[in-house]
Amino acid sequence: MNNTMKRVLACPCASLYKGVRGQNSVRAVWAPLLLAIFLTACGGTNSEQTILSKGGDGEAAPSVQKSEPEKGPHRGRLLKDGGFTLELAIFETGVPPEFRAWATKSGKILSPNEVNLNIKLTRLGGKVDYINFKQKGDALHGDTVIYEPHSFVVTINATHNGATHTWQYDNFEGRTKIETAVAAALEIGTAVVGSVVMQETISVYGQIAANSERMRKVTARFDGTIKSVSVSQGEQVRKGQTLATVESNESLQLFTIIAPISGVISRRDANVGEQTDGRQLFTIIDTSSVWAELSVFPTDLAQVKMGAPVAITDTISGQAVSGKVSQIDVTAQANQAVNVRVVLDNKKGLLRPGRHVSAKITVGEHTASLAVKRTGLQTFRDFTVVYAQIGEEYEVRMLDLGLQAGEWTEVLGGLEPGTRYVSENSYVIKADIEKSGASHDH
Repeated sequence: MNNTMKRVLACPCASLYKGVRGQNSVRAVWAPLLLAIFLTACGGTNSEQTILSKGGDGEAAPSVQKSEPEKGPHRGRLLKDGGFTLELAIFETGVPPEFRAWATKSGKILSPNEVNLNIKLTRLGGKVDYINFKQKGDALHGDTVIYEPHSFVVTINATHNGATHTWQYDNFEGRTKIETAVAAALEIGTAVVGSVVMQETISVYGQIAANSERMRKVTARFDGTIKSVSVSQGEQVRKGQTLATVESNESLQLFTIIAPISGVISRRDANVGEQTDGRQLFTIIDTSSVWAELSVFPTDLAQVKMGAPVAITDTISGQAVSGKVSQIDVTAQANQAVNVRVVLDNKKGLLRPGRHVSAKITVGEHTASLAVKRTGLQTFRDFTVVYAQIGEEYEVRMLDLGLQAGEWTEVLGGLEPGTRYVSENSYVIKADIEKSGASHDH
Protein backbone atom coordinates (compact mmCIF):
# COMPACT_ATOMS: atom_id res chain seq x y z
CA MET A 1 0.00 0.00 0.00
CA ASN A 2 1.55 3.34 -0.99
CA ASN A 3 1.87 6.33 1.32
CA THR A 4 -0.90 8.25 -0.41
CA MET A 5 -3.45 5.49 0.16
CA LYS A 6 -2.29 5.05 3.77
CA ARG A 7 -2.89 8.72 4.45
CA VAL A 8 -6.34 8.63 2.87
CA LEU A 9 -7.40 5.49 4.73
CA ALA A 10 -6.03 6.87 7.96
CA CYS A 11 -8.10 10.02 7.58
CA PRO A 12 -11.34 9.75 9.63
CA CYS A 13 -13.34 11.71 7.08
CA ALA A 14 -12.49 9.16 4.37
CA SER A 15 -14.41 6.42 6.15
CA LEU A 16 -17.27 8.82 6.85
CA TYR A 17 -17.45 9.70 3.17
CA LYS A 18 -17.48 6.04 2.13
CA GLY A 19 -20.32 5.37 4.53
CA VAL A 20 -22.68 7.81 2.82
CA ARG A 21 -21.49 7.98 -0.77
CA GLY A 22 -24.05 5.37 -1.90
CA GLN A 23 -27.00 7.08 -0.21
CA ASN A 24 -28.10 9.90 -2.46
CA SER A 25 -30.53 11.63 -0.13
CA VAL A 26 -28.17 11.57 2.83
CA ARG A 27 -25.22 12.48 0.71
CA ALA A 28 -26.97 15.57 -0.64
CA VAL A 29 -27.19 16.88 2.92
CA TRP A 30 -23.71 15.82 4.04
CA ALA A 31 -21.75 16.68 0.88
CA PRO A 32 -20.83 20.27 1.87
CA LEU A 33 -19.81 19.13 5.37
CA LEU A 34 -17.72 16.26 3.99
CA LEU A 35 -16.03 18.62 1.57
CA ALA A 36 -15.11 20.96 4.41
CA ILE A 37 -13.75 18.07 6.47
CA PHE A 38 -11.71 16.73 3.55
CA LEU A 39 -10.22 20.07 2.71
CA THR A 40 -9.33 20.74 6.34
CA ALA A 41 -8.12 17.30 7.45
CA CYS A 42 -7.07 15.51 4.28
CA GLY A 43 -7.36 18.03 1.52
CA GLY A 44 -5.04 19.56 -1.03
CA THR A 45 -1.70 21.02 -0.22
CA ASN A 46 -0.23 24.14 -1.72
CA SER A 47 3.43 24.73 -2.27
CA GLU A 48 4.90 27.19 0.19
CA GLN A 49 6.14 30.38 -1.39
CA THR A 50 9.90 30.28 -0.98
CA ILE A 51 12.66 32.55 -2.14
CA LEU A 52 16.27 31.68 -2.89
CA SER A 53 18.73 34.54 -2.88
CA LYS A 54 22.13 34.15 -4.49
CA GLY A 55 24.98 36.53 -4.40
CA GLY A 56 27.71 36.90 -6.92
CA ASP A 57 29.49 33.91 -5.45
CA GLY A 58 26.58 31.64 -6.41
CA GLU A 59 25.83 30.43 -2.85
CA ALA A 60 22.13 29.69 -2.33
CA ALA A 61 20.44 30.89 0.85
CA PRO A 62 16.91 29.47 1.00
CA SER A 63 14.40 31.06 3.33
CA VAL A 64 10.63 30.83 3.78
CA GLN A 65 8.95 33.80 2.14
CA LYS A 66 6.47 35.77 4.21
CA SER A 67 2.84 35.56 3.19
CA GLU A 68 3.12 39.17 2.04
CA PRO A 69 6.49 39.91 0.41
CA GLU A 70 8.20 43.21 1.10
CA LYS A 71 7.05 45.86 -1.35
CA GLY A 72 8.88 48.77 -2.94
CA PRO A 73 7.73 52.29 -3.88
CA HIS A 74 6.17 50.97 -7.11
CA ARG A 75 4.26 48.26 -5.20
CA GLY A 76 6.58 45.63 -6.63
CA ARG A 77 8.34 42.78 -4.84
CA LEU A 78 11.71 43.74 -3.36
CA LEU A 79 14.60 41.32 -4.04
CA LYS A 80 17.81 42.03 -2.16
CA ASP A 81 21.36 40.74 -2.44
CA GLY A 82 23.83 42.62 -0.31
CA GLY A 83 23.59 46.25 -1.25
CA PHE A 84 21.88 45.52 -4.58
CA THR A 85 18.07 45.70 -4.60
CA LEU A 86 15.71 44.95 -7.46
CA GLU A 87 12.04 45.89 -7.38
CA LEU A 88 9.96 43.69 -9.70
CA ALA A 89 6.28 44.23 -10.50
CA ILE A 90 3.72 43.04 -13.01
CA PHE A 91 2.22 46.20 -14.49
CA GLU A 92 -1.14 46.02 -16.25
CA THR A 93 -2.76 49.44 -15.98
CA GLY A 94 -3.74 50.45 -19.50
CA VAL A 95 -1.40 47.88 -21.08
CA PRO A 96 -1.27 44.08 -21.39
CA PRO A 97 0.43 42.60 -18.28
CA GLU A 98 4.19 43.05 -18.39
CA PHE A 99 7.09 42.96 -15.96
CA ARG A 100 8.72 46.23 -14.94
CA ALA A 101 11.81 46.59 -12.79
CA TRP A 102 13.76 49.24 -10.91
CA ALA A 103 17.19 48.81 -9.30
CA THR A 104 19.14 50.50 -6.52
CA LYS A 105 22.63 50.04 -5.16
CA SER A 106 23.21 50.91 -1.52
CA GLY A 107 20.03 52.97 -1.63
CA LYS A 108 21.05 54.89 -4.76
CA ILE A 109 18.71 54.66 -7.77
CA LEU A 110 20.44 53.04 -10.74
CA SER A 111 19.78 54.03 -14.32
CA PRO A 112 17.98 51.21 -16.18
CA ASN A 113 20.80 51.04 -18.73
CA GLU A 114 23.23 50.06 -15.95
CA VAL A 115 21.43 46.74 -15.33
CA ASN A 116 21.14 43.70 -17.58
CA LEU A 117 18.03 41.73 -16.58
CA ASN A 118 16.33 38.55 -17.75
CA ILE A 119 13.64 36.35 -16.22
CA LYS A 120 12.52 32.77 -16.68
CA LEU A 121 8.94 31.76 -15.82
CA THR A 122 8.38 28.03 -15.31
CA ARG A 123 4.68 27.16 -15.46
CA LEU A 124 2.81 24.09 -14.29
CA GLY A 125 3.58 21.25 -16.68
CA GLY A 126 7.09 22.52 -17.46
CA LYS A 127 6.32 25.21 -20.02
CA VAL A 128 8.90 28.02 -19.83
CA ASP A 129 8.61 31.70 -20.82
CA TYR A 130 11.80 33.74 -21.26
CA ILE A 131 11.65 37.50 -20.76
CA ASN A 132 14.31 40.08 -21.64
CA PHE A 133 14.20 43.72 -20.60
CA LYS A 134 14.82 47.11 -22.27
CA GLN A 135 14.96 50.59 -20.88
CA LYS A 136 11.82 52.71 -21.21
CA GLY A 137 11.87 55.89 -19.20
CA ASP A 138 12.99 55.28 -15.62
CA ALA A 139 12.29 51.53 -15.66
CA LEU A 140 13.20 48.27 -17.33
CA HIS A 141 10.26 46.87 -19.33
CA GLY A 142 9.82 43.18 -20.13
CA ASP A 143 9.43 42.29 -23.79
CA THR A 144 6.75 39.58 -23.26
CA VAL A 145 3.10 39.78 -22.27
CA ILE A 146 2.52 37.85 -19.02
CA TYR A 147 -0.57 35.83 -19.84
CA GLU A 148 -2.96 34.48 -17.23
CA PRO A 149 -2.75 32.78 -14.89
CA HIS A 150 0.15 34.59 -13.28
CA SER A 151 1.24 31.34 -11.69
CA PHE A 152 4.82 30.21 -12.11
CA VAL A 153 8.25 29.75 -10.58
CA VAL A 154 10.14 32.99 -11.21
CA THR A 155 13.90 32.84 -11.82
CA ILE A 156 15.67 36.22 -12.06
CA ASN A 157 19.17 37.05 -13.24
CA ALA A 158 20.36 40.64 -12.91
CA THR A 159 23.89 41.84 -13.74
CA HIS A 160 25.36 45.13 -12.55
CA ASN A 161 29.00 46.15 -12.79
CA GLY A 162 30.03 42.58 -13.60
CA ALA A 163 28.28 41.08 -10.56
CA THR A 164 25.36 38.67 -11.14
CA HIS A 165 22.45 38.51 -8.71
CA THR A 166 20.04 35.57 -8.91
CA TRP A 167 16.73 34.97 -7.16
CA GLN A 168 14.01 32.36 -7.46
CA TYR A 169 10.57 32.30 -5.87
CA ASP A 170 7.16 30.71 -6.34
CA ASN A 171 4.40 33.01 -7.56
CA PHE A 172 1.42 30.65 -7.54
CA GLU A 173 -2.24 31.60 -7.87
CA GLY A 174 -5.31 29.50 -8.56
CA ARG A 175 -3.28 26.36 -7.97
CA THR A 176 -3.69 23.48 -5.53
CA LYS A 177 -2.63 19.89 -5.04
CA ILE A 178 -5.02 17.06 -4.18
CA GLU A 179 -3.80 13.49 -3.85
CA THR A 180 -5.21 11.04 -6.38
CA ALA A 181 -7.00 8.90 -3.80
CA VAL A 182 -8.67 11.94 -2.25
CA ALA A 183 -9.72 13.24 -5.68
CA ALA A 184 -11.27 9.85 -6.44
CA ALA A 185 -13.12 9.81 -3.11
CA LEU A 186 -14.51 13.27 -3.83
CA GLU A 187 -15.53 12.07 -7.34
CA ILE A 188 -13.60 14.78 -9.15
CA GLY A 189 -14.19 13.96 -12.81
CA THR A 190 -11.92 15.05 -15.65
CA ALA A 191 -12.09 15.22 -19.43
CA VAL A 192 -9.76 16.22 -22.26
CA VAL A 193 -10.62 19.39 -24.15
CA GLY A 194 -11.13 18.89 -27.87
CA SER A 195 -13.43 19.43 -30.83
CA VAL A 196 -17.17 19.02 -30.26
CA VAL A 197 -20.20 19.24 -32.54
CA MET A 198 -22.58 21.44 -30.55
CA GLN A 199 -26.32 21.28 -31.01
CA GLU A 200 -28.03 24.69 -31.14
CA THR A 201 -31.49 24.36 -29.64
CA ILE A 202 -34.57 26.37 -28.69
CA SER A 203 -36.65 25.58 -25.61
CA VAL A 204 -40.41 25.07 -25.98
CA TYR A 205 -43.30 23.61 -24.00
CA GLY A 206 -46.38 21.57 -24.78
CA GLN A 207 -48.44 18.47 -23.97
CA ILE A 208 -48.59 14.80 -24.79
CA ALA A 209 -51.64 14.02 -26.94
CA ALA A 210 -53.21 10.85 -28.25
CA ASN A 211 -52.13 9.92 -31.76
CA SER A 212 -55.42 10.37 -33.64
CA GLU A 213 -54.03 8.25 -36.48
CA ARG A 214 -54.00 5.37 -34.00
CA MET A 215 -57.58 5.96 -32.79
CA ARG A 216 -60.70 4.04 -33.84
CA LYS A 217 -64.35 4.91 -33.23
CA VAL A 218 -66.42 1.73 -33.16
CA THR A 219 -70.10 1.42 -34.18
CA ALA A 220 -72.41 -1.52 -34.97
CA ARG A 221 -72.79 -2.54 -38.63
CA PHE A 222 -76.53 -2.96 -38.15
CA ASP A 223 -78.88 -1.33 -35.70
CA GLY A 224 -80.08 -3.59 -32.96
CA THR A 225 -80.26 -4.35 -29.26
CA ILE A 226 -77.07 -4.68 -27.27
CA LYS A 227 -77.13 -8.12 -25.65
CA SER A 228 -73.69 -8.14 -23.93
CA VAL A 229 -70.71 -5.87 -23.34
CA SER A 230 -67.35 -7.55 -22.68
CA VAL A 231 -65.09 -4.59 -21.88
CA SER A 232 -64.94 -1.57 -19.61
CA GLN A 233 -63.62 1.94 -20.09
CA GLY A 234 -59.82 2.07 -19.49
CA GLU A 235 -59.39 -1.62 -20.31
CA GLN A 236 -56.59 -2.79 -22.57
CA VAL A 237 -57.85 -4.83 -25.55
CA ARG A 238 -56.22 -6.65 -28.43
CA LYS A 239 -57.12 -6.54 -32.09
CA GLY A 240 -59.98 -9.01 -32.88
CA GLN A 241 -61.19 -9.18 -29.25
CA THR A 242 -64.98 -9.20 -28.75
CA LEU A 243 -66.30 -5.93 -27.40
CA ALA A 244 -70.07 -6.58 -27.47
CA THR A 245 -72.84 -8.69 -29.06
CA VAL A 246 -75.86 -7.16 -30.77
CA GLU A 247 -79.17 -8.65 -31.93
CA SER A 248 -80.11 -7.23 -35.33
CA ASN A 249 -83.50 -5.47 -35.45
CA GLU A 250 -84.15 -6.86 -38.92
CA SER A 251 -82.82 -10.45 -38.87
CA LEU A 252 -82.94 -10.98 -35.11
CA GLN A 253 -79.54 -12.67 -35.57
CA LEU A 254 -76.70 -12.08 -33.10
CA PHE A 255 -73.48 -10.55 -34.38
CA THR A 256 -70.32 -9.48 -32.55
CA ILE A 257 -68.49 -6.17 -32.48
CA ILE A 258 -64.75 -6.75 -32.37
CA ALA A 259 -61.77 -4.45 -31.69
CA PRO A 260 -60.31 -3.22 -35.00
CA ILE A 261 -56.95 -2.40 -33.32
CA SER A 262 -55.13 -3.14 -30.09
CA GLY A 263 -55.28 -0.36 -27.54
CA VAL A 264 -57.16 1.10 -24.60
CA ILE A 265 -60.91 1.67 -24.38
CA SER A 266 -60.92 5.43 -23.87
CA ARG A 267 -64.69 5.71 -24.20
CA ARG A 268 -67.55 3.24 -23.76
CA ASP A 269 -71.09 4.26 -24.63
CA ALA A 270 -72.70 0.83 -24.77
CA ASN A 271 -74.85 -0.91 -22.16
CA VAL A 272 -76.93 -4.10 -22.27
CA GLY A 273 -80.47 -3.53 -23.48
CA GLU A 274 -79.77 -0.28 -25.30
CA GLN A 275 -80.36 0.27 -29.01
CA THR A 276 -77.27 0.99 -31.07
CA ASP A 277 -79.08 3.64 -33.17
CA GLY A 278 -76.04 4.11 -35.41
CA ARG A 279 -74.12 5.84 -32.66
CA GLN A 280 -70.51 5.48 -31.55
CA LEU A 281 -70.25 2.70 -28.98
CA PHE A 282 -66.52 2.53 -28.22
CA THR A 283 -63.37 4.55 -28.79
CA ILE A 284 -60.05 2.67 -28.83
CA ILE A 285 -56.70 4.43 -28.67
CA ASP A 286 -53.42 2.70 -29.47
CA THR A 287 -51.11 4.37 -26.94
CA SER A 288 -47.97 2.67 -28.24
CA SER A 289 -47.52 5.86 -30.26
CA VAL A 290 -48.36 9.36 -28.99
CA TRP A 291 -47.85 12.94 -30.11
CA ALA A 292 -46.02 15.76 -28.43
CA GLU A 293 -47.85 18.95 -29.36
CA LEU A 294 -45.36 21.79 -28.87
CA SER A 295 -46.02 25.54 -29.02
CA VAL A 296 -43.39 27.51 -30.94
CA PHE A 297 -43.57 31.29 -30.91
CA PRO A 298 -43.07 33.40 -34.06
CA THR A 299 -39.57 34.58 -33.10
CA ASP A 300 -38.33 30.98 -33.19
CA LEU A 301 -40.55 29.46 -35.86
CA ALA A 302 -38.32 30.29 -38.84
CA GLN A 303 -35.54 28.17 -37.32
CA VAL A 304 -37.68 25.03 -36.95
CA LYS A 305 -37.46 22.58 -39.86
CA MET A 306 -39.24 19.33 -40.67
CA GLY A 307 -37.27 16.35 -39.38
CA ALA A 308 -35.37 18.38 -36.79
CA PRO A 309 -34.33 16.31 -33.73
CA VAL A 310 -36.31 17.02 -30.56
CA ALA A 311 -35.50 16.04 -26.96
CA ILE A 312 -38.63 15.88 -24.79
CA THR A 313 -38.95 15.65 -21.01
CA ASP A 314 -42.08 14.93 -18.98
CA THR A 315 -42.19 17.82 -16.49
CA ILE A 316 -43.63 15.58 -13.74
CA SER A 317 -41.92 12.21 -14.09
CA GLY A 318 -38.71 13.44 -15.70
CA GLN A 319 -39.06 10.75 -18.37
CA ALA A 320 -36.90 11.74 -21.36
CA VAL A 321 -37.60 10.68 -24.96
CA SER A 322 -36.53 11.85 -28.38
CA GLY A 323 -38.16 12.21 -31.76
CA LYS A 324 -38.29 14.41 -34.84
CA VAL A 325 -40.53 17.20 -36.03
CA SER A 326 -43.19 15.53 -38.17
CA GLN A 327 -45.63 18.39 -38.71
CA ILE A 328 -45.69 22.20 -38.48
CA ASP A 329 -49.19 23.69 -38.43
CA VAL A 330 -50.05 26.30 -41.05
CA THR A 331 -52.30 28.25 -38.68
CA ALA A 332 -51.45 30.08 -35.47
CA GLN A 333 -53.13 29.61 -32.11
CA ALA A 334 -54.85 32.41 -30.19
CA ASN A 335 -51.58 33.35 -28.51
CA GLN A 336 -49.87 33.44 -31.95
CA ALA A 337 -47.83 30.33 -31.22
CA VAL A 338 -47.72 27.63 -33.89
CA ASN A 339 -48.20 23.98 -33.06
CA VAL A 340 -45.31 21.66 -33.90
CA ARG A 341 -45.93 17.92 -33.67
CA VAL A 342 -43.51 15.15 -32.78
CA VAL A 343 -44.47 11.46 -33.08
CA LEU A 344 -43.14 9.47 -30.12
CA ASP A 345 -42.73 5.77 -29.51
CA ASN A 346 -44.63 4.85 -26.33
CA LYS A 347 -44.52 1.06 -26.28
CA LYS A 348 -43.57 1.16 -22.60
CA GLY A 349 -46.59 3.31 -21.82
CA LEU A 350 -44.63 5.90 -19.86
CA LEU A 351 -46.04 8.91 -21.73
CA ARG A 352 -49.62 9.76 -20.84
CA PRO A 353 -51.81 12.00 -23.00
CA GLY A 354 -52.53 15.28 -21.24
CA ARG A 355 -49.18 15.44 -19.42
CA HIS A 356 -47.11 18.63 -19.80
CA VAL A 357 -43.67 18.41 -21.36
CA SER A 358 -40.67 20.62 -22.01
CA ALA A 359 -38.63 20.17 -25.16
CA LYS A 360 -35.49 21.30 -26.93
CA ILE A 361 -35.71 21.47 -30.70
CA THR A 362 -32.37 21.32 -32.55
CA VAL A 363 -32.19 24.25 -34.96
CA GLY A 364 -28.56 23.99 -36.04
CA GLU A 365 -25.13 22.50 -35.47
CA HIS A 366 -21.87 24.23 -34.72
CA THR A 367 -18.48 22.53 -34.74
CA ALA A 368 -16.34 24.00 -31.99
CA SER A 369 -12.61 23.43 -32.35
CA LEU A 370 -12.42 23.42 -28.55
CA ALA A 371 -15.24 23.00 -26.06
CA VAL A 372 -15.60 22.19 -22.38
CA LYS A 373 -18.50 20.87 -20.37
CA ARG A 374 -20.51 23.57 -18.67
CA THR A 375 -20.40 21.55 -15.45
CA GLY A 376 -16.68 22.31 -15.24
CA LEU A 377 -16.98 26.10 -15.35
CA GLN A 378 -16.25 28.17 -12.25
CA THR A 379 -15.46 31.81 -11.48
CA PHE A 380 -12.04 33.08 -10.41
CA ARG A 381 -11.55 36.79 -9.83
CA ASP A 382 -13.27 38.38 -12.85
CA PHE A 383 -12.77 35.36 -15.09
CA THR A 384 -14.72 32.27 -16.07
CA VAL A 385 -12.32 29.35 -15.69
CA VAL A 386 -11.81 25.63 -15.71
CA TYR A 387 -9.15 23.84 -13.70
CA ALA A 388 -6.42 22.14 -15.70
CA GLN A 389 -5.08 18.92 -14.19
CA ILE A 390 -1.42 17.96 -14.39
CA GLY A 391 -0.66 14.98 -12.20
CA GLU A 392 -2.01 15.73 -8.75
CA GLU A 393 -1.95 19.49 -9.28
CA TYR A 394 -4.83 21.66 -10.50
CA GLU A 395 -4.62 25.22 -11.78
CA VAL A 396 -7.02 27.79 -13.23
CA ARG A 397 -7.22 28.45 -16.93
CA MET A 398 -8.92 31.73 -17.81
CA LEU A 399 -11.24 31.24 -20.77
CA ASP A 400 -12.45 33.33 -23.68
CA LEU A 401 -15.85 31.75 -24.37
CA GLY A 402 -18.05 31.49 -27.44
CA LEU A 403 -21.31 29.69 -28.10
CA GLN A 404 -23.09 27.78 -25.35
CA ALA A 405 -25.32 24.89 -26.40
CA GLY A 406 -26.61 22.00 -24.34
CA GLU A 407 -23.92 20.67 -22.03
CA TRP A 408 -21.08 22.36 -23.94
CA THR A 409 -19.41 25.76 -24.04
CA GLU A 410 -17.12 26.76 -26.91
CA VAL A 411 -13.60 27.89 -25.93
CA LEU A 412 -12.07 30.60 -28.11
CA GLY A 413 -8.92 31.07 -26.05
CA GLY A 414 -7.15 30.32 -22.79
CA LEU A 415 -6.92 26.54 -23.11
CA GLU A 416 -4.66 24.40 -25.26
CA PRO A 417 -5.98 21.37 -27.19
CA GLY A 418 -5.48 18.12 -25.31
CA THR A 419 -5.52 19.73 -21.85
CA ARG A 420 -7.12 17.57 -19.18
CA TYR A 421 -9.52 19.65 -17.10
CA VAL A 422 -11.96 19.10 -14.23
CA SER A 423 -15.39 18.47 -15.73
CA GLU A 424 -17.31 17.21 -12.68
CA ASN A 425 -17.37 18.50 -9.08
CA SER A 426 -15.07 21.39 -9.98
CA TYR A 427 -16.44 23.28 -6.97
CA VAL A 428 -14.18 21.06 -4.84
CA ILE A 429 -11.09 22.52 -6.53
CA LYS A 430 -12.46 26.04 -6.21
CA ALA A 431 -13.11 25.54 -2.49
CA ASP A 432 -9.60 24.23 -1.88
CA ILE A 433 -8.01 27.13 -3.77
CA GLU A 434 -10.10 29.66 -1.86
CA LYS A 435 -9.16 27.93 1.39
CA SER A 436 -5.49 28.26 0.55
CA GLY A 437 -5.85 31.99 -0.08
CA ALA A 438 -3.78 31.86 -3.28
CA SER A 439 -3.44 35.51 -4.27
CA HIS A 440 -2.82 37.52 -7.41
CA ASP A 441 0.53 38.90 -6.29
CA HIS A 442 1.98 41.67 -8.38
